[in-house]
Amino acid sequence: MNEENKFKCGKCEREFSSKEALDMHMNSKHYEAPSGIKKLSNVNKKKMRNWAVFIVIILVIVGVAYFLAFKPVTPGKYDDFAQCLTDNNVTMYGAWWCNHCQDQKDLFGDSWQYVNYIECSTPDGNAQLPVCTNAGIGGYPTWELSNGSRIDRVLTLKYLSQITNCTLP
Repeated sequence: MNEENKFKCGKCEREFSSKEALDMHMNSKHYEAPSGIKKLSNVNKKKMRNWAVFIVIILVIVGVAYFLAFKPVTPGKYDDFAQCLTDNNVTMYGAWWCNHCQDQKDLFGDSWQYVNYIECSTPDGNAQLPVCTNAGIGGYPTWELSNGSRIDRVLTLKYLSQITNCTLP
Protein backbone atom coordinates (compact mmCIF):
# COMPACT_ATOMS: atom_id res chain seq x y z
CA MET A 1 0.00 0.00 0.00
CA ASN A 2 1.34 3.37 -0.81
CA GLU A 3 1.25 6.22 1.64
CA GLU A 4 -1.51 8.19 -0.12
CA ASN A 5 -4.00 5.25 -0.10
CA LYS A 6 -3.77 4.64 3.65
CA PHE A 7 -6.55 5.55 6.02
CA LYS A 8 -5.61 5.50 9.71
CA CYS A 9 -7.86 4.97 12.74
CA GLY A 10 -7.40 7.86 15.13
CA LYS A 11 -8.23 5.68 18.14
CA CYS A 12 -6.15 2.54 17.67
CA GLU A 13 -3.71 3.64 14.95
CA ARG A 14 -4.70 0.77 12.66
CA GLU A 15 -4.36 1.41 8.94
CA PHE A 16 -6.95 0.65 6.24
CA SER A 17 -6.86 0.65 2.46
CA SER A 18 -10.17 2.45 1.95
CA LYS A 19 -12.41 5.00 3.60
CA GLU A 20 -15.24 2.44 3.68
CA ALA A 21 -13.06 -0.05 5.57
CA LEU A 22 -12.11 2.64 8.08
CA ASP A 23 -15.79 3.62 8.50
CA MET A 24 -16.79 -0.01 9.09
CA HIS A 25 -14.00 -0.37 11.65
CA MET A 26 -15.03 2.81 13.45
CA ASN A 27 -18.71 1.74 13.58
CA SER A 28 -17.93 -1.73 14.90
CA LYS A 29 -15.02 -1.06 17.26
CA HIS A 30 -15.25 2.57 18.32
CA TYR A 31 -18.90 3.50 17.84
CA GLU A 32 -20.00 6.66 19.58
CA ALA A 33 -23.61 7.66 19.82
CA PRO A 34 -24.46 10.92 18.09
CA SER A 35 -24.47 13.93 20.37
CA GLY A 36 -27.69 14.27 22.33
CA ILE A 37 -28.06 10.50 22.80
CA LYS A 38 -26.70 9.38 26.14
CA LYS A 39 -24.99 6.00 26.18
CA LEU A 40 -26.19 3.80 29.06
CA SER A 41 -23.55 2.95 31.60
CA ASN A 42 -23.36 -0.51 33.14
CA VAL A 43 -24.73 0.95 36.38
CA ASN A 44 -27.81 2.31 34.59
CA LYS A 45 -28.30 -1.03 32.81
CA LYS A 46 -28.23 -2.85 36.16
CA LYS A 47 -30.74 -0.41 37.65
CA MET A 48 -33.04 -0.86 34.65
CA ARG A 49 -32.76 -4.65 34.86
CA ASN A 50 -33.53 -4.57 38.60
CA TRP A 51 -36.58 -2.37 37.99
CA ALA A 52 -37.76 -4.64 35.18
CA VAL A 53 -37.48 -7.72 37.42
CA PHE A 54 -39.28 -5.86 40.22
CA ILE A 55 -42.12 -4.84 37.90
CA VAL A 56 -42.48 -8.39 36.55
CA ILE A 57 -42.67 -9.77 40.12
CA ILE A 58 -45.31 -7.18 41.06
CA LEU A 59 -47.35 -8.05 37.95
CA VAL A 60 -47.19 -11.76 38.79
CA ILE A 61 -48.31 -11.10 42.39
CA VAL A 62 -51.18 -8.89 41.21
CA GLY A 63 -52.19 -11.51 38.63
CA VAL A 64 -52.24 -14.32 41.19
CA ALA A 65 -54.16 -12.18 43.70
CA TYR A 66 -56.70 -11.25 41.02
CA PHE A 67 -57.17 -14.89 40.05
CA LEU A 68 -57.64 -15.97 43.67
CA ALA A 69 -60.01 -13.12 44.47
CA PHE A 70 -62.21 -13.50 41.41
CA LYS A 71 -62.06 -17.19 40.57
CA PRO A 72 -65.51 -18.62 40.04
CA VAL A 73 -66.89 -20.47 43.03
CA THR A 74 -68.03 -23.89 41.95
CA PRO A 75 -70.31 -25.94 44.14
CA GLY A 76 -68.86 -28.98 45.86
CA LYS A 77 -69.87 -32.40 44.66
CA TYR A 78 -71.77 -33.21 47.86
CA ASP A 79 -73.18 -29.76 48.74
CA ASP A 80 -76.83 -30.86 48.52
CA PHE A 81 -76.12 -34.07 50.43
CA ALA A 82 -74.28 -32.23 53.23
CA GLN A 83 -77.03 -29.62 53.44
CA CYS A 84 -79.64 -32.39 53.64
CA LEU A 85 -77.78 -33.90 56.62
CA THR A 86 -77.82 -30.53 58.37
CA ASP A 87 -81.47 -29.93 57.49
CA ASN A 88 -82.28 -33.32 59.06
CA ASN A 89 -80.44 -32.46 62.31
CA VAL A 90 -77.55 -34.88 61.73
CA THR A 91 -74.45 -33.73 63.62
CA MET A 92 -70.85 -34.88 63.74
CA TYR A 93 -68.82 -34.42 66.92
CA GLY A 94 -65.06 -34.45 66.45
CA ALA A 95 -61.68 -33.06 67.42
CA TRP A 96 -59.21 -31.10 65.35
CA TRP A 97 -56.38 -33.51 66.19
CA CYS A 98 -58.40 -36.66 65.35
CA ASN A 99 -57.15 -38.41 62.19
CA HIS A 100 -60.42 -40.33 61.77
CA CYS A 101 -62.34 -37.05 61.94
CA GLN A 102 -60.11 -35.65 59.21
CA ASP A 103 -60.76 -38.77 57.13
CA GLN A 104 -64.50 -38.20 57.54
CA LYS A 105 -64.17 -34.53 56.54
CA ASP A 106 -62.08 -35.49 53.50
CA LEU A 107 -64.91 -37.70 52.20
CA PHE A 108 -67.05 -34.56 51.85
CA GLY A 109 -64.33 -32.42 50.24
CA ASP A 110 -65.38 -28.79 49.78
CA SER A 111 -68.93 -29.70 50.81
CA TRP A 112 -67.82 -30.26 54.42
CA GLN A 113 -68.67 -26.63 55.18
CA TYR A 114 -72.39 -27.54 55.04
CA VAL A 115 -72.20 -30.35 57.61
CA ASN A 116 -73.32 -29.55 61.15
CA TYR A 117 -70.05 -30.08 63.06
CA ILE A 118 -69.26 -29.59 66.74
CA GLU A 119 -65.61 -29.27 67.78
CA CYS A 120 -65.03 -31.11 71.05
CA SER A 121 -61.35 -30.43 71.74
CA THR A 122 -59.81 -27.54 73.58
CA PRO A 123 -57.29 -25.58 71.49
CA ASP A 124 -54.36 -27.28 73.25
CA GLY A 125 -55.88 -30.73 72.63
CA ASN A 126 -55.68 -31.72 76.32
CA ALA A 127 -59.36 -31.66 77.28
CA GLN A 128 -62.90 -31.97 75.99
CA LEU A 129 -65.16 -28.95 75.74
CA PRO A 130 -68.25 -28.91 77.99
CA VAL A 131 -70.65 -29.10 75.02
CA CYS A 132 -69.30 -32.58 74.25
CA THR A 133 -68.85 -33.68 77.86
CA ASN A 134 -72.46 -32.73 78.61
CA ALA A 135 -73.63 -34.58 75.48
CA GLY A 136 -71.79 -37.73 76.65
CA ILE A 137 -69.46 -37.92 73.64
CA GLY A 138 -66.81 -40.56 74.32
CA GLY A 139 -65.06 -41.06 70.96
CA TYR A 140 -64.45 -39.37 67.65
CA PRO A 141 -65.94 -39.02 65.19
CA THR A 142 -69.43 -39.44 66.64
CA TRP A 143 -72.43 -39.02 64.38
CA GLU A 144 -75.68 -38.08 66.11
CA LEU A 145 -78.78 -38.76 64.04
CA SER A 146 -82.09 -36.91 64.22
CA ASN A 147 -83.65 -39.75 66.28
CA GLY A 148 -80.95 -39.31 68.96
CA SER A 149 -79.00 -42.47 68.10
CA ARG A 150 -75.20 -42.23 67.80
CA ILE A 151 -72.55 -44.00 65.76
CA ASP A 152 -68.90 -43.69 66.86
CA ARG A 153 -66.77 -44.20 63.73
CA VAL A 154 -66.04 -42.94 60.22
CA LEU A 155 -69.09 -43.56 58.04
CA THR A 156 -69.12 -43.92 54.28
CA LEU A 157 -71.25 -41.39 52.48
CA LYS A 158 -73.32 -44.24 51.09
CA TYR A 159 -74.08 -45.51 54.61
CA LEU A 160 -74.89 -41.98 55.81
CA SER A 161 -77.24 -41.66 52.87
CA GLN A 162 -79.00 -44.91 53.77
CA ILE A 163 -79.53 -44.09 57.46
CA THR A 164 -80.61 -40.47 56.88
CA ASN A 165 -82.60 -40.75 53.64
CA CYS A 166 -80.44 -38.00 52.13
CA THR A 167 -79.71 -38.65 48.47
CA LEU A 168 -76.14 -38.88 47.19
CA PRO A 169 -75.41 -37.29 43.81
